[in-house]
Amino acid sequence: MTADRPVTLAAIAGAHGVRGEVRLKLFGEGAEALRAFSVFDAGGRKLTLKSVRPANQGAVATFAEIADRSAAEALRGALLTVPRSALPPLGPGEYYHHDLIGLPCVSTDGTPVGHVAAIDNFGAGDILDIEKPDGRRFMVPMTEQAVPTWDATGVTVNAAFIE
Repeated sequence: MTADRPVTLAAIAGAHGVRGEVRLKLFGEGAEALRAFSVFDAGGRKLTLKSVRPANQGAVATFAEIADRSAAEALRGALLTVPRSALPPLGPGEYYHHDLIGLPCVSTDGTPVGHVAAIDNFGAGDILDIEKPDGRRFMVPMTEQAVPTWDATGVTVNAAFIE
């Protein structure tokens, strides 16, 4: 994990109105969390956040560099990223999804299992989607019982949870 690795927080879904506002699809904690950042990278272009508010299924934002609807529409699909180092520090037992995706997984008996392909949350907590070397996947709840340890080098999965 590198401090400058970009983390995607939102994507521009399209224009909102005629004054350059954009609709955002959020990948984090919500519209309020975006206020912690003043500048985003949008595919090599820097965007300075002026305002953001919650909206149906996402948020609506205003950026200093987007003056009208045409400029907003031109950015449809652009990913808004910040460097990993800009994210708030984590407490004990906390993790960013971004940091776990791609990490190798081993079982508690030391057998290689695969890698973390995705992380889902269906309302009851995070679930790791682990892809085996043969391409098959299985899911494991991100609990202390199922995933006793993880760090920047890998994830350990309790052997009883491996399919």
